Formats: sequence, structure tokens, C-alpha cells
Amino acid sequence: MTTAGQRVKEVRKRRGLTQTELAKASGVSISTIRKLEQGERETARLETLRKLAQALRVPTMRLAGEPRKDDASAETVDRWRAVREALERPPVAPGLDDDPPTVGGVRTALYETEPLFSGDRFAALSVMLPALLRDADALGVEGRSVRVRLLQLAGWLMVQTRQFKAAETALERALDDSADRMEGAATVNTLCWLRLRQGELGKAFDLAVKWADETEPRMSRATPSELATWGWLLLRASAAAVRNSQPGEAEDALKLASAASVALGREYAPDNDFLRVFGPTTVKLKAAENASVTDRPDLVLRLAERIPFSSLKPTSNNRNRHLLDVADAHVKTGNYANAFEKLEQIHADSPEWLPNQRYARDILRRMISRRRTLTAEMRAMADVVGLPL
Repeated sequence: MTTAGQRVKEVRKRRGLTQTELAKASGVSISTIRKLEQGERETARLETLRKLAQALRVPTMRLAGEPRKDDASAETVDRWRAVREALERPPVAPGLDDDPPTVGGVRTALYETEPLFSGDRFAALSVMLPALLRDADALGVEGRSVRVRLLQLAGWLMVQTRQFKAAETALERALDDSADRMEGAATVNTLCWLRLRQGELGKAFDLAVKWADETEPRMSRATPSELATWGWLLLRASAAAVRNSQPGEAEDALKLASAASVALGREYAPDNDFLRVFGPTTVKLKAAENASVTDRPDLVLRLAERIPFSSLKPTSNNRNRHLLDVADAHVKTGNYANAFEKLEQIHADSPEWLPNQRYARDILRRMISRRRTLTAEMRAMADVVGLPL
């Protein structure tokens, strides 16, 4: 199989560039380019490939090639084994002595469990979710709506913990069971995020654009749910495009999402679904994320100053992802104290979310590489995010 380094070398030579010239044009160090091309590094961060692709004038996925495989840690794989089995194995018939689950009972259990999802309570979910999934499977046709919602949440959780195969199983099952376009679009929103995390940027973009076209409302009579659904699909399209070195498409999608948020006028969660909160603040967060992807730390920090954090829950994944972008911007501008403060803030608010973020690991790695000695707090944070010292 052709490696990313071999693809970089092939395109570089076709463009008539030396390694030194590519390093100067892309901002990627010549040592990184040399190691990639010589096979000393088998993989590269998507951000690195995006910079090289932009300099070489090709889509990022031309260099990335195959999507990333599941890269959950061994500890994560072991913790979630029962959940994956509940998602992937056929339903188990209840025993003669078991009381069959009821739609009302499973719906109530799901309602009581949702705060664990929105609060990133992963340890508790790993224990409670297998039985809930099995009960939902046993409901048959009558339990379709509650099963779809549970599968949407389970799929999101598997993406969050980088268990991509299980996420795909859950989300495709939810999509197959969806009763209408809006319910399907809620699943597709997370499915696009899965494709982004796998590095399948073209698939993420095409899927988001397809569903955005199908769900585009008439602005004059659009409901809040329609605006939020459409807006999120546009944000997914923008995220995929900006990572795939398609700045024009990214900007166009972001402008349309901004128009949807202005029409909505506030942050809104369709059906009280924390995964689909959308509005002007969400669009600002994603604009900052795009600026981070395109390596504009000064713009990230300027945009961050305009975001009303009081409207965001401390466990909001969009909020915490934004704080990682801010931390990254502080590292790039040499303000390491502020960067570390953001990591500590995220850890205090969402201690089970942060260890699953490879982005946090990369930020801390770059931060401590510039120091001769590490503080006790830095060593503790390295343990949290799984960064070997």
C-alpha cells in the first residue's frame, strides 16, 4: 500500500519542487518532509498533510490516502467491549423467567440516562449501556423511535471514544430505522463527524452536502428545527472542505450556516437534543475551528473574544473543542501559560472527555517540547491525555 510519504514525494516531483522548496511553501519542516518521504514516519497528522496539500495544490485526501483505522487505546477497547457486543450481535431472546421490556420502560430509562451522555460520564455509560441496548433491540417495531435515539447516542459515544467500526454500526442501524427525513438528518450529522474523524474528508463533504440539499428549508417559513438541522449539515460540509484544502467551498458553507443561525436568532436544540444545539454561538465556534485548521492562531484568539461562553454548558463538546483550539493558538503564539490554563479548565469541567482527545495530546506535546524541565502539573496532565514522557 502506498504511504502518505510516497504520495507526497510523487506529487512534489511532479510539481518540480525540492524538499527545501516544499518546506518553505508549506511551513512544514524539511526534517518532517524528509522523514515522511524516506518512510521513517509511517503516518502524519492531518494538519501536516493539509499544509503540504495546500502548497502542492491538491486535495488533502490525495496525500492522506486510506482513512485512519480505529485507534482507541487498549484500555478503551476493553472498557467498551460489552457495548460493542450489544451493538453488533443479534438480539438475545429473553429467558422464560424474564419480564419483557416495554417501550415506556425503555424510554424512561433512556431519559434518565441522557444526562450521562451530555455530561460525558463515560465510566457510568460503559456499565449501563449494554443492557439498555439489548432491551431496545427486544422492543420490535413498536420501539423504533426510542431505539433510533439510543443508537444515535451510542454512535456518537463510539465516535467520541474513537471506536469507529462500532460507531458506523450504530449510526447505520439508526439511519435504516429512521421514520422521516429530519430524524435521518440527525443521524447523518453524527455520521459526517465520524467520517471527519476517520479522515474520510471527501465522503464527509459529499454526505453533508447531499443531506443539506435535501433538508434545505424555505427561509420565510422554516421552523427552528429545520434551520438547526440544515445549519449543522452545512457546518459539517465546511469542516470537511477546510480540511481537504477547499477553502472556497468551506467559506460558502459557513456563510449559509451563518444565515441559518441569524434566521434562528438564538441557540436552539431540536427535541432538546444536546447533540444538535445550533445558533449564532455555534457558528462562531466553528468559524474559529476553521481558522485553527488553516493555521491562523491570531484569528482564533480574536474570534474567541466574541464568543459568549456564559451560554455554553461546561460539558459542551463544542465548547471544549473550541477551548482546545484556543490552547493550540496560544501555543503557536508562544503563550504557553494560557495554553496550559485552557487544558486545566477542560480537565476540571470534563475529566472523562479530555483523555479521548488526541488533539489535546498534540498540544501538550508541542508545549513541553519547548521546556527543559516540567512542572508537576504538566506531568499530571501528560498522564491524563496519555502522553508518554
